[in-house]
Amino acid sequence: METIRVLQVDAFTDEPLTGNPAGVVPDADGLADDQMQAIARELALSETAFLRSSDEADRRIRYFTPSQEVDLCGHATIGSYAHLREEGLEPGTTTLETNVGVLEIEVEADGTVWMTQNEPTIREVDVGYDRVADALGVEAAALEGASDDIPLAVVSTGLPFLIVPITYLSDLGAAEPDASAIEELTAELEAAGIYLFTFDALERESTLHGRLFAPGLGVPEDPVTGTASGAVGAYLDRFGAFDDDLPEELRLEQGHYVDRPGTVSVRVENRVRVGGCGVTALDGRIAVPDDEDDEIIEP
Repeated sequence: METIRVLQVDAFTDEPLTGNPAGVVPDADGLADDQMQAIARELALSETAFLRSSDEADRRIRYFTPSQEVDLCGHATIGSYAHLREEGLEPGTTTLETNVGVLEIEVEADGTVWMTQNEPTIREVDVGYDRVADALGVEAAALEGASDDIPLAVVSTGLPFLIVPITYLSDLGAAEPDASAIEELTAELEAAGIYLFTFDALERESTLHGRLFAPGLGVPEDPVTGTASGAVGAYLDRFGAFDDDLPEELRLEQGHYVDRPGTVSVRVENRVRVGGCGVTALDGRIAVPDDEDDEIIEP
């Protein structure tokens, strides 16, 4: 039986078994869609990245959750390039083809990977704090108190998320999300999930602390989310969340409530850039399932 190399790379951390684990398949050119989906389902990580050759960029990545393909994934991109750096990729700038276009990736000598994201799209939404609070299992007053100047909005730098501020870290930690209600709400808003955040962070140097719920993608709570972090950076810039100018580099904490703490760096310059490190936690092989198309018998 044919096997193929697979890895688990923990992204947005330099400590194994923290941060956000991504599946990485370094050589996926020969895999059909159903084979990639089956491998992602078997690995059972929030996303698995399949590295392929490209006619438009230096390489291509396709991303699969256990249940479906998604257009972009930040932590799986960071994890993929952390692996490539470990395998000898030279520091510098390279290009990556994704379903949302060709992106620029910068790999620094210390292993930090910076991912340039798409031009932000931002739209305010009027869905009612009571409904959002019920879906998240939080008090509506805790949302309203945090949203005097920064509204509820769906923001995308490659993948859309509903961005929801909340007052205190204790409010954030007390959330008891209703997966069905979140899935219904995000489907209605054409969002991949809800990013709930507070400026009441654990570390003094951190900008905020966030949690990401995306049951519609088969991810009840994502540990540390690159695409959502980029969207939050664009959101904070657009709505003037700071009295002074936006800091040159934002530091976003996430994952502590699922015992996978990590940190995402975000820079909002001409384009939003998301950065972080990664470390390989598992390196092995998996059996390649049969291609379902090959089993079709023509009449």
